Amino acid sequence: MLLVAGALLSGASGPRALPRPTAHKTRGGDPAQKSTFAAQIAALSEPAGYFDTDNLISNERSYLQILPDLERANVRGGVYIGVGPDQNFSYIAAIRPALAFIVDIRRDNLLLHLLFKAIFSISRTRVEYLALLLGRPVPSSLDGWRGETIQKLVFYAMTPPDRAAVDGLRTRVDDVIRKMGVPLSRDDFATIDRYHRRFIEGGVHLQFQSFGRPPQRDYPRYAELLAETDSAGRHRNYLASEEAFQFVKSMQAQDTIIPVVGDLGGPSALVSIGRLLDVRREKLSALYASNVEDYLFRDGRFPRFVQNLGRIPHSDNSVVIRSIFWRGMSGARPGDNSTSKIQPVDELLNAFAKGRIQGYGDLLVSSSAR
Repeated sequence: MLLVAGALLSGASGPRALPRPTAHKTRGGDPAQKSTFAAQIAALSEPAGYFDTDNLISNERSYLQILPDLERANVRGGVYIGVGPDQNFSYIAAIRPALAFIVDIRRDNLLLHLLFKAIFSISRTRVEYLALLLGRPVPSSLDGWRGETIQKLVFYAMTPPDRAAVDGLRTRVDDVIRKMGVPLSRDDFATIDRYHRRFIEGGVHLQFQSFGRPPQRDYPRYAELLAETDSAGRHRNYLASEEAFQFVKSMQAQDTIIPVVGDLGGPSALVSIGRLLDVRREKLSALYASNVEDYLFRDGRFPRFVQNLGRIPHSDNSVVIRSIFWRGMSGARPGDNSTSKIQPVDELLNAFAKGRIQGYGDLLVSSSAR
């Protein structure tokens, strides 16, 4: 779930193409490449907003259910846009885009994705990634884990954290993040440290949480999200197979997963991404909106989102992926706290233009059969 609050104000109209910045020295790595990654973030981002959730992991138990629907609709390649934390990696592994943008109103989500990116960078395999994310000992023989099930990886991650190695791990991760060239303050690094230690302390039992409130009883634990299946019963989390993990890792290494601070109903982030796609002659494959549209309706910014979406180059099979937190929604599995649906972008744009979508309920009806 990505929650949206507060209007964003920005005088920037967004770039018509990503600039090639002047290279500056960073600690290690190719400075030109790293400064380009940082420049992309700066050029596309809007001022940050706020909501009272940490969003370290998803609270959407149904997030993988729509993957067979995406396959039937031939949603493949192109450019992916999504919101929130690491459920995006599972969608990216399934869709195989050439480029991906993670757009979130909270700057903290940018910091979280820098943490993920750093751990991808220092991890050779998925079991090492999970171990380093959760501060667990890395297995001595990584090759033996390449074909193991996600359930066995989760079971391994239930071991106690390697507390003696945590400080060294945190230093190693922060050094990698510094080399990315993204301007970060001492408070930013403190937030990244806090987030990583939350993963380490919570381990596979970590849950989505709002500030000042305990986790809801029906929010899944991280172990459950990792072991979730699609509607065909297949394990499809990005850590469920070595091949899926390595695809996402390769995109991270090529700086083609770009975290952006932005509001789906805001003034410039989506517009700038649309201009970039136009210059690159790329088209949107999928936009994962979680339940952001609900909050856009509450704030009166849903029309701006539709306008922004319409300015992104797309094709007949481009879709919006949404999560619906209405119990009893058509297609929900027993016990699930959410339902995931897809809707063709053109269908959404046309329905709104004809006045058929006046509120969030109308939006859910329009996607209820999918």
